[in-house]
Amino acid sequence: MEKLKPTLKNMTLVLVGVAVVVGFVLAYVNHITEEPIAEKAKVTLAQGIKDVMKVSDLKVTADDTVKTTVDGKELTFVVHKTADKDGKDLGAAVESTTTGFGGDLKVLVGFDKDGKISGYTILESSETPGLGAKAEKWFQTAENGGKGGKSCVIGLSPKDGDLKVSKDGGQVDAITASTITSRAFLKAINEAYSAYAKNGTDGESGASKQNKKG
Repeated sequence: MEKLKPTLKNMTLVLVGVAVVVGFVLAYVNHITEEPIAEKAKVTLAQGIKDVMKVSDLKVTADDTVKTTVDGKELTFVVHKTADKDGKDLGAAVESTTTGFGGDLKVLVGFDKDGKISGYTILESSETPGLGAKAEKWFQTAENGGKGGKSCVIGLSPKDGDLKVSKDGGQVDAITASTITSRAFLKAINEAYSAYAKNGTDGESGASKQNKKG
């Protein structure tokens, strides 16, 4: 069999062929892993809701999508309304995403029916390595491995005003040497509360909507 001459045309054909094969392989791998990844995310979220609501035996009664405009940018939140085994309202767990120092910070925040923070967890973080993990613990109670004291947000409520770091005249001590990440975290909580407290239902689509000027 005659070998292909190393012409530009032949080299291009080979590269195109390799690209096509690689494309098919990647598409196949994505197809077979997509469902397991989605299922894992679903399980993680379900456990996260129980963790932030501090109730193991609960049920999610509604998942409302809330679209909010902040500083001219449309943000999307998901409000997971919850109830105990007897159907009594517990409050809601809210998915909230904001931009931190190194990228997006996605937080799941639990609010009881009075609007107080019952718990939180970091769902995703593009922050500088280590900062996301630090935020996961820093704002918790001392009993749950957090810094405790004025660093703790558990039991607080943005109802009477946004939560802010002490450096900005607020009531929460920031992560040491990580004020920007701390601001982003509290912003995510404040916006989550806004979505929880003010969401309304669109009768046609079933999606919850609200508008907030920032």
